[in-house]
Amino acid sequence: MQRRTLLRAGAAFGGLATTGLPALAQAPANATLWSGFPVGGGLGDQVARPLIDQLRGKYPQPIIYDSKPGAGGRIAAEFVKRSAPDGNTLFGCPSSVMTLHPHVFRKLPYDTLTDFTPIAGLCSYTAVFTAGPGLPAEIRTVADYLKWARAHPGQANYGVPATGSSLHLAGAMLGRQSGVDMQAVPYKGGAPLLTDLRGGQIPVSFNVVSEVLPHIRAGSLRALAVSAPTRWKALPETPTLTELGYKDVAFVDWLGWYGPAGMERAKVAALNTAVNDALASAAMKEVIDKNGLETMRVSPEGLAKAVRENHAFWAHVVKVTGFKPED
Repeated sequence: MQRRTLLRAGAAFGGLATTGLPALAQAPANATLWSGFPVGGGLGDQVARPLIDQLRGKYPQPIIYDSKPGAGGRIAAEFVKRSAPDGNTLFGCPSSVMTLHPHVFRKLPYDTLTDFTPIAGLCSYTAVFTAGPGLPAEIRTVADYLKWARAHPGQANYGVPATGSSLHLAGAMLGRQSGVDMQAVPYKGGAPLLTDLRGGQIPVSFNVVSEVLPHIRAGSLRALAVSAPTRWKALPETPTLTELGYKDVAFVDWLGWYGPAGMERAKVAALNTAVNDALASAAMKEVIDKNGLETMRVSPEGLAKAVRENHAFWAHVVKVTGFKPED
């Protein structure tokens, strides 16, 4: 009897809990920020991880960081494109994935202009035309290098972290405008390229600023020019290729966050505001300065505009350089 009484009482209490009392608030599901590159050490990691830390407690939905590496970010991009636009699946990537890939790969399983929702731009970065110990020490300027390259046509090679990257095409544009036959030597990433540049196996290269900045400051590498259209804050003494007369080599890349197409505008706006506020924190300013970056803090509409403009820029560059898209 006592057991039956307890069971009836429990059932009655259960009914009361579900009908007569307010339900307990459910915690929001985690959102996942997906990277298309291996986890650990890259520029995306160096910015995304501390930024997510700054969002904790300030953005109502917890965000975790994960990776689907491969195919230069295309695997992760396709995964996010096919995900529900509920704000739980995000994509963090360099601008080239959105703006350059459509022109250097023959087939993409998505349209970067229509299949994604721009959310927030994090930071921009310049390319640096860098000389190492494989180039004679007296060569300190782009003019010096081009003079040397004309005198050593078989040695006018420049290293790039990947075929068809913005850094590859920067060298192609410089060679085209200067009339020097500069041959790209592609590597499997920035780390092995930097090793060979510092070791003298490759005389010059185009690099992301964060990779070479410590070595430039230490004096082991020389910055000949930057790709940004105006002088770069982290390298104020280094001229731009634009001011040297190579106006077609004027670009910056950036890191941005995107979601699948069709995300709710209010959710996009809330995340954009939270990211922009986090970027203004002292912790993120330290990360940005350490890596030689520039904070963006743009609206979703501003990021969408940057994607469209950069998309058109790279379409022109690929056409005039004659680069053949890959499969």
